[in-house]
Amino acid sequence: METAMNVHAALGAHRLVPVVVVDDAGAADGLAGALVAGGLPVAEVTFRTAAAEASIRVMAARGDVLVGAGTVLTVDQVDRAVAAGASYVVSPGLSRDVVERCLEHGVAVLPGAVTATEVQAALELGVSTVKFFPAGTSGGAKAIAALAAPFGGVRFVPTGGIGPANLHEYLALPCVHAVGGSWMVPRDLVSAGEFDKVAALVAEAVALTAGKEVLV
Repeated sequence: METAMNVHAALGAHRLVPVVVVDDAGAADGLAGALVAGGLPVAEVTFRTAAAEASIRVMAARGDVLVGAGTVLTVDQVDRAVAAGASYVVSPGLSRDVVERCLEHGVAVLPGAVTATEVQAALELGVSTVKFFPAGTSGGAKAIAALAAPFGGVRFVPTGGIGPANLHEYLALPCVHAVGGSWMVPRDLVSAGEFDKVAALVAEAVALTAGKEVLV
């Protein structure tokens, strides 16, 4: 399993975190292959489906994809995600119990924080990289830029309501470590096993991040 420092370095290098919903663990290997083929070997597998745990196990076992667990709400889910091979854990909100359990396991944790109070609480728990969710309805890039002013050392991973049209607004901010999104891994294409199409969408998303200076 990757160390927390390595995970954060990798997320920052890729700039994009595909947020994946897997309904059948049988699709996990093909999905992982599509991410690798598209040039973005990263996945946040949401814990919203019964297949999440097995999917993380399959993808992590390959060794060529950085796999994390998303929508983690409880300590029990943290334990299950880590046991399945998740290298990082993402929560929609800030839970002291979840953060502390992740730190005990030595895995990177990205708790949700959209207010100054939540960001400060995360810092008090020893976490300086937070998920800004839901980004689109929480003020977007302007809100992140405003929060970054008093919290100079905090890095944000905005997720929710982000797509090709507004991706550049977030990536242009120095405080944005990476951006989470699901547009390049549509649930219906994953379920249908159309991994060539997924790989093509992933490659397009990677090209967008590479061209962000042009888009801003």
